Amino acid sequence: MTRPPRLLDRLKFQDKINLGTAIIVIFFGVLVSIGVSRVSVDAIIEENRDRGTSMAKNLALRALDPMLGQDFLRLKTLVDEVAGLSPYIAYAFVQDRQGDVVVHSFKTDFPVELREANAARGREVRVQLLDAGSMRIYDFAAPVIIGTDSFGTVRLGISQVRVQSAKSQIMVTIFGITAAVAVAAILLSTLFARGITRRLDILRESAEEVVRGNLDVQTAPPLSRDCWEVMNCSNQDCPAYRDDRHRCWFLAGTLCPHCADVALPEKLRTCRSCKVFMENQGDEIQALAETFDIMALTLNAYIDELKQTHSDLERQRQLMQTILDVTPDLVSLQDAELRYIAVNKAFCTYFHRNEKDILGRTDFDLFGEGQADANYHEDRQILMSGVPLSKQILTGRKGDKRWFHILKVPVRSGERIIGLLLTARDITVIKQYQERLIHSQKMHDLGKMAGGVAHEINTPLGIILGYAQLLLEDAAPDGQLHKDLKTIERQTKVCRRIVADLLGFSRSAQSAMEPMDLNTSIQEVVDLVAQIFRQERVVVETDFDPTVPPIVGDAARLKQVWMNLLSNAFDAIGSDGHIQVGTKLCSHRRRVVVSVADTGAGIAGGDLPQVFDPFFTTKPVGEGTGLGLSVSFGIVADHGGKISVTSPAPVEYLDTGGDKNETKPPGPGTVFFVELPLTKEGLPDEECPEVAVIRGELPTAAPSPEVREPQGAQGD
Repeated sequence: MTRPPRLLDRLKFQDKINLGTAIIVIFFGVLVSIGVSRVSVDAIIEENRDRGTSMAKNLALRALDPMLGQDFLRLKTLVDEVAGLSPYIAYAFVQDRQGDVVVHSFKTDFPVELREANAARGREVRVQLLDAGSMRIYDFAAPVIIGTDSFGTVRLGISQVRVQSAKSQIMVTIFGITAAVAVAAILLSTLFARGITRRLDILRESAEEVVRGNLDVQTAPPLSRDCWEVMNCSNQDCPAYRDDRHRCWFLAGTLCPHCADVALPEKLRTCRSCKVFMENQGDEIQALAETFDIMALTLNAYIDELKQTHSDLERQRQLMQTILDVTPDLVSLQDAELRYIAVNKAFCTYFHRNEKDILGRTDFDLFGEGQADANYHEDRQILMSGVPLSKQILTGRKGDKRWFHILKVPVRSGERIIGLLLTARDITVIKQYQERLIHSQKMHDLGKMAGGVAHEINTPLGIILGYAQLLLEDAAPDGQLHKDLKTIERQTKVCRRIVADLLGFSRSAQSAMEPMDLNTSIQEVVDLVAQIFRQERVVVETDFDPTVPPIVGDAARLKQVWMNLLSNAFDAIGSDGHIQVGTKLCSHRRRVVVSVADTGAGIAGGDLPQVFDPFFTTKPVGEGTGLGLSVSFGIVADHGGKISVTSPAPVEYLDTGGDKNETKPPGPGTVFFVELPLTKEGLPDEECPEVAVIRGELPTAAPSPEVREPQGAQGD
């Protein structure tokens, strides 16, 4: 609770001095006036009483003879004479021995109350103060005595008006003198206060300049004589030389032999005995002004150092920020509470946030609860143990998986850990090259082995097939021997086909690359197998994009790809199903996409990464070689394209149109995509939107498909 401001607090310092001086002068003036006036009035009263007593005694002596001779006329004259001596004598009268009034000075009747108001006792004059209504009177009663006998009393009344008038005059004079002294004191205090407040105003103005940022102020008055003049010094290297604005006893590093090489305030203590200090020292206000000047000088130098330091730090910060922003690595710095205090541009870009949205926040503000909790415990363990962490992680969603090498290092200040530095380097390309290198080496080794095996068994197979066909000519068509030879011939042809696939896998054949109609090439293969598939109630439907332009490719080898894909789809269905074959020109108009979808059993998630590996097959023993997709992959790669698979198939590929002849519901299905470039340069860098939609998340009503892309390089 704050007290309300008082009027005295709002007065200026000069007004406070004037007011205080006036109060002090008036207070003591009143006290002195009262005391002096009381003493003066008492003295006047005493003098008036003494005078009255003397006059009463004198009148008593003079009235003795007339009273003895009973000369009342003379006594009357004497009384009137005494009453007329002063306007302040109110009355005079004489009483006889019985107290009766003999003569009086009243012009009218004698007031009888006055007769008994005062009476003399003994030989002394008795004084009595009487109240006459309009005024007060001192009544003096003096006995008329001869020897020891009293003949009467002389009464004399002196008015107190004179005393009151004298008292008033004294009071007026004393209070007038007091007022004059007070006015003079106030005027002198005003001059004195103005001198003090002027110096304080200089201090105030200097302080206001410092508040405005101007530290080059001069508050203290100039020196009467500078130190080099007093000490007869000519050392120009001294910081105090020719500096007439600052006191040398406040400056550091002075070269005077009498100065101690110590800092303030020890230096000031040693300088108090210096003649420069003693000649120029002043009062407390001057000392305050000198201290203020050196404070401003020191503060100015300190601020200049801070500005220079801030400029250097800002330049280093900008340089460091530039270095961090140009690096592709993700870099972040967290404090001991795991709040982000610095991030680089790559970090912000990866998380799609602005720097201001990250700084001051924690992982719980940037990641999901599970990931943030894992990061928190991992980071807290590093802060407590002080042991760095290095690891590789796989992040991202399907279709955008990225590998990062994470390095977390504790940041120390002395022995204390004050933060955590994280760097994350994208090693996705390195990982891809590593996988491709391994795959290429595997393909190379398998190719060499397959080529050797094929060459070794190709000749014996030819001999077996030739002799089997010769024996067929001699065997009866309806005999058991004829059936057995037919079986040998059929299985030998299967072996020759396997050998041909091995030879095709083991060496890169010269492709006859020329313009071709892709839709026609696919339609020819569909027409070839449609009748066979129809026997098992497997329907092949086509949806060709008429805007697909001719491409440059080897028609014969591409037909082998279409045949392999259609055969695999048929084997996956078995019976009662649909195969959809379609082509579509990519919206970028730089590639064409061929899709082959089936309503079969699909491919298990664990098998998807291996479908393009040589000799990998899910078919029973004796029904598949595992080379069809590998050969197809190689042919597509030779054309500068790529092949990928998605299973389960999107719902739009499972739409059979409600065929009533179906005896079983469609399975999860599989879709193969073959992307071929329209130019000889290969596939462009941008993603095909039509395929990207399939690779993205599907509606929650359907399970998310898994996409498998071949990891081998072109020409594998």
